[in-house]
Amino acid sequence: MEQKRESKFSRTKRKADLTTILRKSWYHLRLSVRHPTRVPTWDAIVLTAASPEQAQLYDWQLKRAKRMGRIASSTVTLAVPDPHGQRIGSGAATLNAILALAQHYEKVAPFQNGASGINGNDVVSLMGNKHLLLLHAGGDSKRVPWANPMGKVFLPLPYLAADDPDGPVPLLFDHILAIASCARQAFKNEGGLFTMTGDVLPCFDASTLILPQDASSIITVPITLDIAANHGVIVASKTEIVGESYTVSLVDNLLQKPSVEELVKNQAILDDGRALLDTGIIAVRGNAWVELARLACSCQPLISELLNSKKEMSLYEDLVAAWVPAKHDWLRQRPLGEALVSKLGKQKMFSYCAYDLLFLHFGTSSEVLDHLSAADSALVGRRHLCSIPATTVSDIAASAVVLSSKIQDGVSIGEDSLIYDSNISGGIQIGSQSIVVGINIPEDSNRMTDNSVKFMLPDRHCLWEVPLVGRTERVIVFCGIHDNPKNSLAKDGTFCGKPWEKVMHDLGIQENDLWSSTANQEKCLWNAKLFPILSYFEMLSLGMWLMGLSDGKNQDFLPLWRDSQRVSLEELHRSIDFSKMCIGSSNHQAELAAGIAKACINYGMLGRNLSQLCEEILQKEISGVKTCKDFLALCPSLIQQNSKILPKSRAYQVQVDLLRVCGEETKASELEHKVWAAVADETASAVRYGFGEHLLDSSVGKSALACGNNNHEGSMDLSFCPRMVKVELPVRVDFVGGWSDTPPWSLERAGCVLNMAVSLGGSLPIGTIVETTNSSGVFITDDSGYELHIEDLNSITPPFDGNDPFRLVKSALLVTGIIHNNILVSNGLRIRTWANVPRGSGLGTSSILAAAVVKGILQIIDGDDSNENVARLVLVLEQLMGTGGGWQDQIGGLYPGIKFTASYPGIPLRLQVFPLKASPQLISELEQRLLVVFTGQVRLAHQVLEKVVLRYLRRDNLLVSSIKRLTELAKIGREALMNFDVDKLGEIMLEAWRLHQELDPYCSNEYVDKLFAFADPYCSGYKLVGAGGGGFALLLAKDGTCAKELRNKLEENPDFDSVIYNWSVY
Repeated sequence: MEQKRESKFSRTKRKADLTTILRKSWYHLRLSVRHPTRVPTWDAIVLTAASPEQAQLYDWQLKRAKRMGRIASSTVTLAVPDPHGQRIGSGAATLNAILALAQHYEKVAPFQNGASGINGNDVVSLMGNKHLLLLHAGGDSKRVPWANPMGKVFLPLPYLAADDPDGPVPLLFDHILAIASCARQAFKNEGGLFTMTGDVLPCFDASTLILPQDASSIITVPITLDIAANHGVIVASKTEIVGESYTVSLVDNLLQKPSVEELVKNQAILDDGRALLDTGIIAVRGNAWVELARLACSCQPLISELLNSKKEMSLYEDLVAAWVPAKHDWLRQRPLGEALVSKLGKQKMFSYCAYDLLFLHFGTSSEVLDHLSAADSALVGRRHLCSIPATTVSDIAASAVVLSSKIQDGVSIGEDSLIYDSNISGGIQIGSQSIVVGINIPEDSNRMTDNSVKFMLPDRHCLWEVPLVGRTERVIVFCGIHDNPKNSLAKDGTFCGKPWEKVMHDLGIQENDLWSSTANQEKCLWNAKLFPILSYFEMLSLGMWLMGLSDGKNQDFLPLWRDSQRVSLEELHRSIDFSKMCIGSSNHQAELAAGIAKACINYGMLGRNLSQLCEEILQKEISGVKTCKDFLALCPSLIQQNSKILPKSRAYQVQVDLLRVCGEETKASELEHKVWAAVADETASAVRYGFGEHLLDSSVGKSALACGNNNHEGSMDLSFCPRMVKVELPVRVDFVGGWSDTPPWSLERAGCVLNMAVSLGGSLPIGTIVETTNSSGVFITDDSGYELHIEDLNSITPPFDGNDPFRLVKSALLVTGIIHNNILVSNGLRIRTWANVPRGSGLGTSSILAAAVVKGILQIIDGDDSNENVARLVLVLEQLMGTGGGWQDQIGGLYPGIKFTASYPGIPLRLQVFPLKASPQLISELEQRLLVVFTGQVRLAHQVLEKVVLRYLRRDNLLVSSIKRLTELAKIGREALMNFDVDKLGEIMLEAWRLHQELDPYCSNEYVDKLFAFADPYCSGYKLVGAGGGGFALLLAKDGTCAKELRNKLEENPDFDSVIYNWSVY
């Protein structure tokens, strides 16, 4: 590995911004799932499990993740239990998981040489080219016992939940996938393994990760010595490769829970007084991965040896030590240590120190609550897919987190509590800082007719339910948040926050009631036979008694508890009916989604993503389809009731989506044309009152635009008067805000765009000449040599053929009213157009040319040729053409210079253009640093536009939040330019480009990705202009010198067939 320079570990102690890192990682995850050929994803994702039953649960969760778009359909997913459910350690579990994956590939992949043994070289070779994400998720989660039924890695973590309010509750697993998706690109074309732990969310920008070739790497972060004393510490070489936020260095030694003396002795303390924490993230690449895969493919005898000796092999102590020569002598004394050194000892291990890594550990219940309460309030979704009552009939704290739950009247929930996947009836009080998971408390009409309390959960407690194999009952389980089930009776063990001695004294319980006197194990909460199996309300009553909430008057509790069958946490862990739990959770989620969808249809304005909700409803199979059909039957009356305020385009799209959900594809396809016709009609109506009536109805088309006469009356003077108008316009480059200008968004919500008019090569590239003729009809020519004479203007009616080269001019004749107001009688027009810009440029060419033609025609007939009127007319023109589009292109070409434009819904659509009073210094800075590059990649905007508009009509929440962010960035960009902060503009361009890919992953391609990767070291920002997919790119260099250097390198590089245009602000 190249040694660049030596450096001290003197880095900022500021951590990464959690919201920014997660949002960027989620962008990348969704992009890799939707377009894996462009953004590589994992070939396989494997989870380790403690037992076959837990592996069954994990398989269900992995399938759910695929269905929800968290994992690409091409990715192999496996859950691999320890053999025979016997613990073998994380190191052996790693080998076992790799072996299971190899066996999977051997079953499904044909081998040319016909090898069938798992030790075949072709199997190892195949594995060597694969990219594997391995999550260690086995174990019994003693410190987070309520997560045992679901698996700790799948506990709820509603970070960024508000970005997709109709989507599933984000889980810890989902966020881990997002972070890991960014790490995939560090492997490039070499195969490899990336392993993480299931109870840690390491928040850092993994897209910057550097992995040395043919070696293993461990991700580290500097921490204080008090924390280091309880964790693994890495001793790194002083020779290193240094980056802005990372250091890569060879690993010299490994220490486990070292004292300060050991840290000093092993030179493990950094120059700033900290040490390197082992985060549990290990990457193995190239030849090191091949050798590990080879060992795994022959590991069955080694694992059998461990099983027979009842020993374990750790990943973080034993297996990793094989890559560190200083640990070899120690390792040889460990189980299977000699084999590890022999097979893996020739490879090296490096430390990748991520200085800004934020280490979120979910090892205890209190840590889970801390991460929810301490995080930025905008980051945590505190209400998600839930049904909660009004504040006048319940008492639910604003800081409580309620997820996938139905809360009925008469419930109280305290501050900072977590309620998940539960159904809670009235008369229940839940304290502060408590956790309730999977609870289904039914109505108790036989016992309760008043408002008295049925059940109380004290502050700082956990409550959950567990279905048992072979039984119909579900056991109610509870404990204190800070109880450590591993602490023994003799070593400060507690139950519900109280010492065992006090618990037994207060309740009259004896030790032998809880623990067998013959069992050879420590007495602790984990193995205490506490939890009775009785009727539901008997378990609730006994629960309050065991938690110390009984007033002592009822003497029946102790004998009832003592005579009942009881189980411990340990027995529950082994007896969970995972299948029943999965089915119950799916049905619960489906019923919640159905309730939300029904309320949206009955009481709302169809503002929810019904298509997404119906996906969840369909998990109930037969009854789910019936529910969706019931929703479909409600649509006609809904449209009729809300016809004055509900956009028809949205109403039709809801019907299309419901038809598809119900399997009626033919009817859905037939209805789709009404969706797009409604969008066009709504756009036309936004120009001015009455303008769009019957716009697309060709049978009445001759009078369709009579209301929009553009301030002219009658016909042109019968006596011929020659007139000629020439209109030349610049193109526009957009910095940020595009898509917020596009109908139907701009007809329903505010839009903001920051763009700039530019000339290319010293001239205005787009123009038209409109002149009168003394012969009837209209004669049209363009710069491609096409010509057309239209004698009968009444023959011009939409819809137009998509291949018609003259549909733009024909549409211009319609929207200006020149045809339907019979303006041309004996005279005619000659219209010539040109656009000296490559086709599919993304510079707004079509819209700006349309603006030029509309403006020219209006000037000829003395109509209203104001820029605002022309801009609105072009909106309608593009709907007539069938291309769609917004207002930013024509605004960009009609108004000079840099401008910030805002639009406000209404009739007419209101546009406000705010020119930026740019100083000569700002103009000079932009012209020096901004490269306008034609990529040579041709694309058609309407192909991207249709996908985005469809997602908006479905009320896709991720799309809505992305466009909202684009409008915010436009405002921030305006401020940045006004303050001469061009570097900030670069940051905004980068985020805008990520958002554009969120809207449609196909807005880029391999060539563009390669171009941007090449330009990245020289640039502070870059993006494609317009809708993307090809065309022109903007490369904002870090300074003028970088711009010149980048320009020269692009022109010299044969891999890029790009043209760099000279430009200037117009």
